[in-house]
Amino acid sequence: MKPKPAKKFIKRKENFTCARCGKFVFGNGYTNHCPECLWSKHVDQNPGDRACQCQGMMKPVGLERKGSDFIIVHECVRCGQIRKNKANKEDKFSKLIEISNLKT
Repeated sequence: MKPKPAKKFIKRKENFTCARCGKFVFGNGYTNHCPECLWSKHVDQNPGDRACQCQGMMKPVGLERKGSDFIIVHECVRCGQIRKNKANKEDKFSKLIEISNLKT
């Protein structure tokens, strides 16, 4: 069995307009989802590389806890890939609570 290549993180400080809710988001180099609706876009194969051809919307489908961090579970509505991304202090708390009640 072929070993999985190590993930390579590329920091990209990019602003964007959320394709789901229209909120303008100021990126900080680690921003990968909208803090208002928590949706993301499937643009990376490895974090920050912008090499994914899918371009599907990533729906927040669950919330996990890892130590003191909360992790948002996203599922691509186009290809079904699951990705996990750290929640941040700018995220809308009521949306985090809402997705914490969903099954992944």
